[in-house]
Amino acid sequence: MTTTPIPSRSTSAPANTSFVTRTWKDDAAASLDPVALLVYRSNRLGDDQRVTNTGGGNTSSKITEKDPLTGKAETVLWVKGSGGDLRTAGREFFSSLSLAKLEQLKAVYAAQPTRGIKTQAEDDMVDLYRHCTWNLNPRATSIDTPLHAFVPHAHVDHTHPNALISIAACVRGEAIMREVFGTSIEWLPWMRPGFELGLALEQLCKDYPTADGAIMGQHGLINWSSDPVKCYDLPLSLISRAAEYLAAHDLGAKTFGGQKIAPVNEESRRALLVKYLPFLRGKVSSRRRMIATVQHDDAMLRFVCSHDAARLAELGTSCPDHFLRTKIKPLLVEFDPHTEDFATLCSKTEAGLAQYVRDYAAYYDACKHADSPAMRAPEPTVILIPGVGMIAWGSSKSESRTTAEFYRCAVEVMRGAESIGGYRALPRQEAFDIEYWRLEEAKLQRMPKAKPLAGHISVIVGAGSGIGRVTAHAFAADDACIACVDLDAASAIAAAKELEKALGTGIGVAGSGISACGPAIALQCDATDRAAVRKTFDDIVLAYGGIDELVVTAGLFPTPQADGRTSDNDFMRAMQVNVLAPAVLVEEAAATMLPQKLACSAVVTTSVNAVVSKKGSSAYDASKAAANHLVRSLAVTFAPSVRVNAVAPATVIEGSTMFPRGRVIASLKKYAIPHDESMTDAQLVECLGRFYAERTLLKTTITPRDQAIAIRFLAGPESSRTTGQVLHVDGCLADAFVR
Repeated sequence: MTTTPIPSRSTSAPANTSFVTRTWKDDAAASLDPVALLVYRSNRLGDDQRVTNTGGGNTSSKITEKDPLTGKAETVLWVKGSGGDLRTAGREFFSSLSLAKLEQLKAVYAAQPTRGIKTQAEDDMVDLYRHCTWNLNPRATSIDTPLHAFVPHAHVDHTHPNALISIAACVRGEAIMREVFGTSIEWLPWMRPGFELGLALEQLCKDYPTADGAIMGQHGLINWSSDPVKCYDLPLSLISRAAEYLAAHDLGAKTFGGQKIAPVNEESRRALLVKYLPFLRGKVSSRRRMIATVQHDDAMLRFVCSHDAARLAELGTSCPDHFLRTKIKPLLVEFDPHTEDFATLCSKTEAGLAQYVRDYAAYYDACKHADSPAMRAPEPTVILIPGVGMIAWGSSKSESRTTAEFYRCAVEVMRGAESIGGYRALPRQEAFDIEYWRLEEAKLQRMPKAKPLAGHISVIVGAGSGIGRVTAHAFAADDACIACVDLDAASAIAAAKELEKALGTGIGVAGSGISACGPAIALQCDATDRAAVRKTFDDIVLAYGGIDELVVTAGLFPTPQADGRTSDNDFMRAMQVNVLAPAVLVEEAAATMLPQKLACSAVVTTSVNAVVSKKGSSAYDASKAAANHLVRSLAVTFAPSVRVNAVAPATVIEGSTMFPRGRVIASLKKYAIPHDESMTDAQLVECLGRFYAERTLLKTTITPRDQAIAIRFLAGPESSRTTGQVLHVDGCLADAFVR
């Protein structure tokens, strides 16, 4: 592999990057091999959302390498493969292909009698890319590979900058391009990505050999250079020049026809959204559960509150990267939060959703081909509420954030295009031919089967330690979004960070306030305080859109006094934590769950102490007995929509905050277990653990994971026919048999 020299900063600096951030560092790039340099360039382009959107665009370099068998030098195209994101992509996200073999594909394609744009012959070329793979690289190739292969320059970057797509999606786009850029870049009318587009770009380079790139109509930017740093700098300069032009033509207060409805204040927006989101989530989750991302920044509010919002929303988006997530158009609910009430919003939403489904079916029927895939879910993924903002939906938090990001990009594109001559959306048939493209359908079919809790929102109270922390991991492993709730804020934060480290934060950069979160959030809450619980659940609704599962693992064992008795204050505190808190939590969770009209569940952790009388633990035992009956009462109260069950552990010591040193020593003394108070905490716990294991029929230690497995079963769809039950997970204590 040869090393490409890096020009000095002084020779590579762009003339103008005032509207974007240049993050390239020559000292960081200087020692990189050519592939690593491509990765570095890609990450730097992806650093700035004004350059390209999440998951959008691709980059490439043509690099000389030695054939591992013949030792001969060959030119290899390294190009970002299918999937991945420029901002985060590592070397493993890039495919490598023999440029000579890719060139041979032209003859194969030319021999096809029915070749042409959107033909089967063009689609069939994609299957041949893997035959060009260099050095057994397993990364799947992108459909954009020909765009990079056939452009006769060493380095090629394709991005989706809002400023340039504003020109690409303008009715006067080509003329404005000439006005802004002269002949430094060229114009290529809309073509669906694929082999034909690659050939068209090759011809453009022949016709205009001095051009540095091209605006692809209603799509984005592609640029090239013989130098990797200049290739990086070029789009920054082009974007800045386009952004300057748009800024000079900005319509100010007249943007989108001016304001029609004033935004509501923050307090009113929160009050409306915490009621509306669960209702709306139920409506859009009839086929699969969905996760929300809410956007109400100034740019989004300017759009949804405008006179032209309805007209532009109906036109739909332009860039194919956008509408593959946002669908052909959003649903705008014609609602005035200043003069109309919540019931009106709900009724208008239901009517709007019904009309949207009819419109989508009509769009499918009008555009489908004989071999088109079956119609997919017709519900909208973007819903706009005047005065309030945008709500985007996806099967995961990452997907909904990406959908929100893409429609926010679309709004900025419409803003720019409208200011310089008028916005032009992609024609419906062209949009359909992307959305229902055979290659897109194949990509969907290759996706792994959804896990049981995909799209679910699970609240774990007591997630900071012990059973709760392990349970949070069990739910997250099945793809639920997790709200880690704990009295101790630091423990909740640590648990959420642990989950995000294991799961990743996902892609998509969007969301306002707490809705910008990843798949796990941390919230501090005193579960005995109803107002605090309500605020916590409202925050979860704003983060994800609703609640599906509630798990209560928080509990309190009051350590007896020296005489073995429990003080009155400790007795009452045990009742508050072990009985009142679960009651409050389930009742308040149900207030969020019921409007969704989805099957939901709650699992409370009680104890086998509820049925085993013991000396010195009357407060704990009585509170857990009450909790057992509470579970049955709550099951009756909230059936059939919310199932309520309990798991009854016995002496789970590992990771538990309920076994401080004082309680462990008290238990060792109570059971006359030999020990020395000079022993470490771990040694004392081991002594007590051995005793507890030996008294069970199964002679086994009970761990937090044992409880988590049972909780996950009772909370999930696998136990959908069970409610009001208490499941003992105790190694089988004969004294705890229910009589």
